[in-house]
Amino acid sequence: MATTSDAGDLEESRARLCEEFAGIAGTDSGVAQCYLADNDWNMEKALNAFFEADLEKVFEAEWSSDKESEPATKRQKVEEKTPTESIDLTADCPGSSCKPPDADDAGLSLLSWNVDGLDTENLAERARGLCSYLALYTPDVVFLQELIPPYVQYLKKRAVSYLILEGNEDGYFTGMMLKKARVKLLESEIVAYPTTRMMRNLLVAQVSFKGSKLCLMTSHLESCKGQGGERMKQLGEVMRRMREVPDDITVLFGGDTNLRDKEVAKVGLPAGVCDVWERLGKQEHCRYTWDTTANSNKSVPYVSRCRFDRVYLRPAARDGVSTLAPDHMALVGMEKLDCGRFTSDHWGVYCSFTTS
Repeated sequence: MATTSDAGDLEESRARLCEEFAGIAGTDSGVAQCYLADNDWNMEKALNAFFEADLEKVFEAEWSSDKESEPATKRQKVEEKTPTESIDLTADCPGSSCKPPDADDAGLSLLSWNVDGLDTENLAERARGLCSYLALYTPDVVFLQELIPPYVQYLKKRAVSYLILEGNEDGYFTGMMLKKARVKLLESEIVAYPTTRMMRNLLVAQVSFKGSKLCLMTSHLESCKGQGGERMKQLGEVMRRMREVPDDITVLFGGDTNLRDKEVAKVGLPAGVCDVWERLGKQEHCRYTWDTTANSNKSVPYVSRCRFDRVYLRPAARDGVSTLAPDHMALVGMEKLDCGRFTSDHWGVYCSFTTS
């Protein structure tokens, strides 16, 4: 027979699961309880069920809207040229200053962004907004967090100049986009975090850029203030892997870390690893990537300004090997779209690096 103590422990455990589910899915505890109860209180199954809504229709509506808004002659030409609707929006240049990088340019550019695919409101327009920023900045490498399968399918149709790697197939996950003309994939792997409660992992890609080897990593570390212990374990794993990459290879990590500065201090950065924002002088205008005073996508009853999204660099150290040095950082996505919302509830982090 279950004791009162056992019942209390079970209730506490389920309440914690509901809180975690609500935090991940951006819903309330009542919805969380329904999905968890229907899936035997298994977090992964419950989240997968939650995300199985037919979101493809959202994007199909966007594609249909694109066609209807085009002149008939242009639409006919597009349909004749691309019968499968693979239209490269990253070739559309929304700003006069936009131009493709010079093929001989030795520098590397990176965009890291939590695109908040869990928020389905105006999702297609926000995904198109991402493509506009890809066109504007033409980054060589893109790290994305909080992707969902329909969002990835949209990007595959719209950003055909990029190779897309996915950190998972179900639920929500991270991804990488590699500009085909500039970055060549050698191999990739997905590294599990064994004690995550939020389906988090580390996506790693070995690539070649301008004849040099790079190791690229992205992750979405455990969310919520109460998950600091797990988040620090995950950061420790990231740093261990950065440290262990051979010294003739430059390592770049970027993502939504959810880190607080005191957590980083407790874990520590290995010798040779730097925080790019700090290396560039801790510029105040790039400090807060999650800022409820400026970003209205999330209606929250509190003010929060945090540097959740971070980029870490470990340059190659072997003599005679080409390496990268941070040159510039900017926050992107700070303009509202026509729908009145931002591309994401996070600002994107754009970085450029010089090669030496």
